[in-house]
Amino acid sequence: MDKSLMIFIAVGIGFLYFITSFIGDIQEDDNLQNSEYKEKHKYDAYQTVDSIGQEILDVTGADVSVQVAAWNASILKTDFLMLFPDFSEMKVFVNERVRGKALQKRLSNSVNDAEDKYFSGVMNAEQAKRALGTLK
Repeated sequence: MDKSLMIFIAVGIGFLYFITSFIGDIQEDDNLQNSEYKEKHKYDAYQTVDSIGQEILDVTGADVSVQVAAWNASILKTDFLMLFPDFSEMKVFVNERVRGKALQKRLSNSVNDAEDKYFSGVMNAEQAKRALGTLK
């Protein structure tokens, strides 16, 4: 291929990358954001960092349905599920990294229920993990 064509394509790809990242940054700072962006980042205000640098979910004072929805949308949920089958570590995780009495209680009850059913043989590992992942 011709060198000038390759240079033209490389410059075009660089320009396209610059424009898309620039527009993305503008969209994040825009006061009149689209509804899709707002829906995706609806619960970001509840995620914070504690005094030792760990990410926590602080839903204190929010409605119970908001607390559950924020948990289901949180990245902490993935970290929580990775602790399976260490139920004691999951309980510590809930107590240390989740703020909000109603959500803590629901998560603790969910962990206790899954632990009882898992160790009694009523649930297998996949069912227990699915039960822990679906908080209602």
